Amino acid sequence: MSNDEFPTDQPAVVTCGLPYANGDLHVGHLRTYVDGDALSRALRRIGQQTAFVSGSDMHGTPVAVNAAEEGVAPREFALDFHETYAETFPQFNIEFDNYGHTDDETNVELTQEFVRSWVENDHVHEKEIEVAWDTEEDQPLPDRYVEGTCPYCGEQARGDECDEGCQRHLEPGEIEDPVSTLTGNPAEYRTREHKFLRLADFQEYLQGFLDRLEGTDNAQNQPREWIEGELQDLCITRDMDWGVDYPEDVDGGDELVLYVWVDAPIEYVASTKQYTERVGDDEYDWEAVWKIDREERHGTEWDDEWADDSGEIIHVIGRDIIQHHAVFWPAMLRGAGYNEPRSILATGFVGIDGNALSTSRNRAVWADEYLDAGFHPDLFRYYIATGAQIDTDVDFSWDRFQERVNGELVGNVGNFIYRSLLFAERNYDGTPDAAVSDDVRGRIEDAIADFEAAVREYDIRELAEIAIELSNYGNEYIQRNEPWNLVDDDPDRAEQVIRDCVQLTKAVAVLMQPVLPGKAERLWGQLGEQGSVADVTLDSALEAPPAEFGEPAELFEQVEDDHIEALNEELQERVEEASEASAEASNEGGEAAGDDGDDEDAETADLQPLVEDRISFEDFEGVDMRVGEIRSAEPVEGADKLLRLEVDIGHEVRQVVAGLRQLHDAEKLPGTRVILLANMEKAELFGIESNGMVLAAGDEADLLTTHEDAPLGTRIK
Repeated sequence: MSNDEFPTDQPAVVTCGLPYANGDLHVGHLRTYVDGDALSRALRRIGQQTAFVSGSDMHGTPVAVNAAEEGVAPREFALDFHETYAETFPQFNIEFDNYGHTDDETNVELTQEFVRSWVENDHVHEKEIEVAWDTEEDQPLPDRYVEGTCPYCGEQARGDECDEGCQRHLEPGEIEDPVSTLTGNPAEYRTREHKFLRLADFQEYLQGFLDRLEGTDNAQNQPREWIEGELQDLCITRDMDWGVDYPEDVDGGDELVLYVWVDAPIEYVASTKQYTERVGDDEYDWEAVWKIDREERHGTEWDDEWADDSGEIIHVIGRDIIQHHAVFWPAMLRGAGYNEPRSILATGFVGIDGNALSTSRNRAVWADEYLDAGFHPDLFRYYIATGAQIDTDVDFSWDRFQERVNGELVGNVGNFIYRSLLFAERNYDGTPDAAVSDDVRGRIEDAIADFEAAVREYDIRELAEIAIELSNYGNEYIQRNEPWNLVDDDPDRAEQVIRDCVQLTKAVAVLMQPVLPGKAERLWGQLGEQGSVADVTLDSALEAPPAEFGEPAELFEQVEDDHIEALNEELQERVEEASEASAEASNEGGEAAGDDGDDEDAETADLQPLVEDRISFEDFEGVDMRVGEIRSAEPVEGADKLLRLEVDIGHEVRQVVAGLRQLHDAEKLPGTRVILLANMEKAELFGIESNGMVLAAGDEADLLTTHEDAPLGTRIK
């Protein structure tokens, strides 16, 4: 990697964490791929040569376990899901340059090549370890064939990861009180010989790597605690039949397969290589990204020569696999003489209606469910990209989805574009013959600069909001100048205003393309532009639109109440059915919740997980919360869930738009004490500015207040 500002002279690759080929995709999975796709498109937009690759994770015990339950071979089972994923991603406008899988020949060969390099450079050793064993089936229990207690935090854990607790990677033999998932019986530990990658060889290197790493704070900071002190070696083999075989030409690896977290990340390299093989290395050179004069530089310290010779590797992953990508993976790359990642972006999780997403309770919005509902994929892309910063959790609800689509996309972007193009077409047959005003040109130039900065800062949310903010500016501009009143009295001024609005519309198309690619393409066609908006540069936002174009159509459609109500009812029914089935299964097994008279688990199971990343005291001091009192509350026209509040916070009375209409009687709200987040960024909902946020808890919007009568404006500390 160069660490130069994008765009650089070296090619880039953006990868997304591989989905396990053992289940259907839901909105939680899709967040990573939408963010990766948007970032790839944005990098290309600023002139960075970029490939976007991923693939299906075909190996590992989850696939083997589920395939056995289905009575089919693991490869057949996994390929079925792989093909489904490959068909589903494009339906969300997620367009990989290459989407492979870990069981294809390219990845198998590369994986074994990596292992040989580690062995040749003395990074692999063999030792005896304790492996969980099912005495009834008389077989070893790798990874998720065993469950038990995490030795670090005491939570229930899988054999390879404490997924419910501290999220640490667990080595074979570490889990306490092991139980076989095959029979449900207690397992015992037996001694077996396995291969280990000696991570201590890379400890000093990893410390420097984390100092260089770009991306989200959680990916940079979490791994530091794992590489301090004694760095445990990574067991790279398993007692299984399904996986990439340990290389036959390397001694001592008979009858072992490689751990899934060995071959899975190497698929990033394999998928990039396959892309080059398809388009030619003149179009894209995978070795320029991944390889660095391995024979000359292997074993040397990182220096500027490495940086000058290497490409830009960007990983977009879920935050539950940070350790694998920020510790194991760079060590694996280093040991084989490959380039290191430039950045790791670890996304937050996706919740459903204020609760944690739960596939076991069917509290999930599935990919095919969204598509079957008939919504355009770009609406989801916008919602998920702008719901929060990339490393923060996002809550998906059909109600909020409707509110944001109707308010921000239909009411703001769509409204500005349609009224501008319709006026231009009816009065001038297209773009008026006038120059763009200096103010509007300057505003577009600022938006372009903001776009470039957002790419360099990996700020997906900002990337999505730049075009929205430009549309908002356009709405204010056209409303302020009222060209419909100027056509007769001041025709030159009318032409100027509409010329500006058409130029703003073109800029919106260019800038919104990474997050809303389908809608941007449609708008590009409505403007009468040639070619694809995906192929133009940022500078085209300032180039003159075609002189003529046809009558426009509405770019976004209103999401209707009855459609959302039906989707909410369907989701609620599924959750209830799954909960009832779970309760019945527990009762049949003699383990019903509340056997001891305390049903605490049932009461807390739906709570969202705590945010993993801590903030500093200095960060908290920057949060300005004030005691306030609602002076008035009235419904927002056209929004079923919104109220416009006037909130007195002592220093001033703030206007706030809040989603309380269906949960509180507006007539009873005046006089209610509340807590207002006073330094929240201003927002516009249904044309009304919201200057702050009223704090509330849970699905019923339980308004936060103070116990005593603190003066209005008192700061919360």
